[in-house]
Amino acid sequence: MKWSELSIHTTQEAVEPVCNILHEAGASGVVIEDPEDLVKEREDHFGEIYQLSPNDYPEEGVIIKAYLQVNSFLGETVDGIKDAINGLLIYGIDIGHNTVKISEVNEEEWATAWKKYYKPVKISKYITITPTWEEYIPQSEDECIIELDPGMAFGTGTHPTTVLCIQAIEKKITANDHVIDVGTGTGVLSIAAAKLGAEKVLALDLDEVAVQSATINVKLNKVQDTVTVKQNNLLEQVTGEVDVVVANILAEVILRFIDDARRILKNDGTFITSGIIRNKRQEVEHALLENGFIIEETLEMDDWIAFIAKNNK
Repeated sequence: MKWSELSIHTTQEAVEPVCNILHEAGASGVVIEDPEDLVKEREDHFGEIYQLSPNDYPEEGVIIKAYLQVNSFLGETVDGIKDAINGLLIYGIDIGHNTVKISEVNEEEWATAWKKYYKPVKISKYITITPTWEEYIPQSEDECIIELDPGMAFGTGTHPTTVLCIQAIEKKITANDHVIDVGTGTGVLSIAAAKLGAEKVLALDLDEVAVQSATINVKLNKVQDTVTVKQNNLLEQVTGEVDVVVANILAEVILRFIDDARRILKNDGTFITSGIIRNKRQEVEHALLENGFIIEETLEMDDWIAFIAKNNK
């Protein structure tokens, strides 16, 4: 089987939305080449630094590589991706060079690319994310392992926005909590919440492919008795009250459903928001406060922000 590798030169700010565009266009996976990875100081005994070569990275900006199956509609698909990326300018997102290159690879090369970039990563006190093809032995009795296949859907669980979300979930989840994960993607946040003790988790995503992928990952991690995956647009028509709402989505999208989050959260319930680039921090913070939330903690990693906010009904 032949695949087309789509290489997009963009910015760190645009990584999340561009990856989402690629996923929605049918990409079977993405590779993110960020030169900051070469200079970050990290522990390496979990395997997060693995044969990184400067030759694989741009001098500035970020390279995102996506893999699309070669077919008669490939040209139209690529044009649609370009239009969607240009459309990010409307939301004030810097897309940088925005150069797009296309090359052909075979299926074996595509699979090897995944295994080169993803190894087990301990991202919080208790949570370690490992690709399905890796054998990983827990380092302690209380370590929670989440298995993911990056080829299944958008996100590997190791991007700073996801790491911040999981760290926040780890701080706030208590036994018997009911949780809603808005824009679940691979389902990694829902799986983390379940493994950390939540009694019931509802994972929502508008994209059908994400719903299918999250369902697979939930079963893979044996939390299907706790996590329910459904197709839904944000929190529309969701009723009842829950203890925690978590959303790792663009700041512009978070702003659209803050009032709905407050509506379904119990008094003193927790709203965890991530996916917020630093220059959008004040806008989201102001909206949270205006809607009656109290910001308990702000988490930061690289250029990304996450808020832990309490509902003050």
